[in-house]
Amino acid sequence: MNISRRTLMRGIGAAGLAAAAPGIFSPAIAQSKPVRIGILAPRSGAMGTVGECGIRAVQWATERMNKDGGIAGRPIELVIEEETSPKDTIERFRRLVLQEKVDCVQGLISTGVSLGVAPVAEEEQALLIMWDGTTQDGVKEAMPKSQYVFRSTDNECEAVMASLLSIKYFKGKIKRIAGINPDYSYGRNNWEAFQQILKRAGVEVEVVAEQWPKVGTMDLTSHVAALKAAKPDFIFSSMLFADLPVFMKQGSAAGLFEGVNLALPAAGWQINQLKKEFMPENIVFGHNTLYFALPNASPLQKAFVEDYMGRYKEAPSWEADRAYFALAAYKAGVEAAAKATGRWPKLTEIIESIPKQKIESLGGPGQFRADKIAEQTFYQGLSTNQNSYDFPTLKTVDSFTADQLQKPPGVDFWEWLKTSKLPV
Repeated sequence: MNISRRTLMRGIGAAGLAAAAPGIFSPAIAQSKPVRIGILAPRSGAMGTVGECGIRAVQWATERMNKDGGIAGRPIELVIEEETSPKDTIERFRRLVLQEKVDCVQGLISTGVSLGVAPVAEEEQALLIMWDGTTQDGVKEAMPKSQYVFRSTDNECEAVMASLLSIKYFKGKIKRIAGINPDYSYGRNNWEAFQQILKRAGVEVEVVAEQWPKVGTMDLTSHVAALKAAKPDFIFSSMLFADLPVFMKQGSAAGLFEGVNLALPAAGWQINQLKKEFMPENIVFGHNTLYFALPNASPLQKAFVEDYMGRYKEAPSWEADRAYFALAAYKAGVEAAAKATGRWPKLTEIIESIPKQKIESLGGPGQFRADKIAEQTFYQGLSTNQNSYDFPTLKTVDSFTADQLQKPPGVDFWEWLKTSKLPV
């Protein structure tokens, strides 16, 4: 297999960087040697466009940070490798660590891949900050006491939020539910979480259909026909890859959505492909941790979105936020530890420092918990086609923080779902 790889250098030399940030870091800290950040992200296949969005964001962040002094006076250099299968991605991770000698590896979107890479990071004692990857085995945390691995928010956050908003906006109209979800643990757990939350809220429903297409299935006509025959009044789908626009287009053509409400917790990943011509309005539409058209967005988000849409002529998905957050967290951890020690910090000092930092990311404030799992802000709402784009935006914007949507450390997800104080 030919491996897509390139090394990028952004910004200016360390002397210029030190001059750009006078008095912040001493000569003992500011060094000519760049901080090398390894990036593992998909470039092709079902997650290719998502990975590319994250890469664009981390390149943007690198350029912006280098103009402002890099990391503790040292310029940032990106070394980009492709995330593909677990086996090949593990090989590339080892190459980044052992041959490229990167200071930190960031990226990873597929939990199936990150579950394979994370133990290798622990074995190599290499810092790994994931974008969207987790170390969840189903809903169970498989690495509760990692030393070197920082993980994304839990996989179920968007489904919990979409379930709560479905009740908020459609309670009394949800009686016959159907699900079409990807046929692996993410899809099955999200569908189960939706039903459990309905039950807890006292919403009595009949499950009239369950469809489980394999990821990447592009002919969904049989699934659409089965759903239509079941006559649901509400459809829940955690589809999130290139098959989601296919489902929506084929469902629209078949008249599936007439008189039916929908929840699409992860639709924002495919925002540019979900065209208004086949998208009904008033969908519970999930944007995860970045809604590009957020009212009262921060200056940071406004600058990024303007640059991104101007350059690429499309809207960024939440993977941009995840990529920015990972780099910003590393920068904040290094600089806090450097300030405390008066020198370039050791790896253990950086790792200890990162969970203590409050991070301003593209989508809003966030941080890592002490167990190295991220807490960020999530955005969803009801969709509208009344806008200047060729895809839906939100007419209502709801936001929850991850501590409202994910289980605390050491707690079983299903028990937490039964007993927690959910924001509904």
